[in-house]
Amino acid sequence: MSNDVLCLEHFLPYRLNRLADAISREFSKIYKDRYGLSRPEWRTLATLGQFGTTTATAIGAHSAMHKTKVSRAVFELEKRKWLLRQADGQDRRVEHLQLTAAGIRAYRDLVPLAKEFEARFLKALSVREKDSVLSALTCLERAAGAQTGYAPAGEA
Repeated sequence: MSNDVLCLEHFLPYRLNRLADAISREFSKIYKDRYGLSRPEWRTLATLGQFGTTTATAIGAHSAMHKTKVSRAVFELEKRKWLLRQADGQDRRVEHLQLTAAGIRAYRDLVPLAKEFEARFLKALSVREKDSVLSALTCLERAAGAQTGYAPAGEA
């Protein structure tokens, strides 16, 4: 193949994006079937479940979602009565978000399903392959962070 042609099927960003999208779509069937959640709603729920009280800006940064997607997800979760907003006492432009008891129940219901879903993928790998894949992902995240400010999982 000519050096001036890019074969997308071998281009790392393309491969990672396709893989991430395929896995994410497959997992979305679980939370969509169970609760009718969209991908941004799930990511917002999961971020709040993990961190407790946080802001929409922090959710966007953590989940790499655009602020309009976070805003819509917050609105939908609030409509379900799964999320509460509280204005910041110092800065009225900031709202602190947290899950309600119903939101916490939904989150706790989905956590074991998410872990089981992940385990099914990792089970297809040997211990060595699993360690290699997870290590490679961390290295790629670190390399992306050096270029873009992206923070690897667990290093934010």
